[in-house]
Amino acid sequence: MTSLREEVLQELRQQKGTFAVAFKDLQTDEELLLNEHESFHAASTMKTPVLIEAYRQAHQGRFSLSDSLLVKNEFKSIVDGSPFSIGPQDDSEQELYKVLGQKRPLSELLYKMIIQSSNLATNLVIEQLDARKVTQTMRELGAKNMQVLRGVEDGKAYQQGLNNTTTAYDLMVLFQQMARGKTVSPAASQEMIRILLDQKFKDVIPAKLPKEVKVAHKTGWITKVRHDSGIVFLPDGRKYVLVLLSKDWDNDSAATAAMANVSQMIYRHAAR
Repeated sequence: MTSLREEVLQELRQQKGTFAVAFKDLQTDEELLLNEHESFHAASTMKTPVLIEAYRQAHQGRFSLSDSLLVKNEFKSIVDGSPFSIGPQDDSEQELYKVLGQKRPLSELLYKMIIQSSNLATNLVIEQLDARKVTQTMRELGAKNMQVLRGVEDGKAYQQGLNNTTTAYDLMVLFQQMARGKTVSPAASQEMIRILLDQKFKDVIPAKLPKEVKVAHKTGWITKVRHDSGIVFLPDGRKYVLVLLSKDWDNDSAATAAMANVSQMIYRHAAR
């Protein structure tokens, strides 16, 4: 682990900005932790906690994942309750905007929220769940510093610094629980993993891994922030959790490439 740590540090030192790494081998319990408690704007990595909370509330019988929600594009700011909407041009998924006024199953909204990082789906789901309950569940799962305050594109909240935040350590804890079947239930954990395996954005953790390696993960990016986090499944059945967070870099493509290189280094170590 000492040589792996040095190799990773050497790669990341070449970049301006702040990086965090949290790796845990689920067979050996080996860990590599760098800046693991540094707080980052969560960007879309907060959609994993939202997914977990949706499964938890469904498990409690509050609703069924097959229930439908009305697709609308008006939400209330957490600052003062004033209305705001999301511009489709700022969203990585546009199909949902074509069905405004119609209903869609919660399961479909959760899928779009994860695999295409739909902001509209996220806000519809969070309104149903209550962000405070998401944060409370994260505390119960052992993620002590993660904050889910709101949905996406709440401009007034952003201006006041009321943002969703996370640490690499907290995301590692969540994915570790999921990989071990302890998030809601073993069946729910497996269903969430199946969704995360269909992730469309693959430029960090999976970018330089062999095709036969599967990654169940959720990315996140906003200005000067790029993250990836999830569970890596080796062909022989072994698995590990990896979280890579970054902020304040100068060059997005260079930061992304550096994190993809770190993922490759960790894979080589884990796959020995």
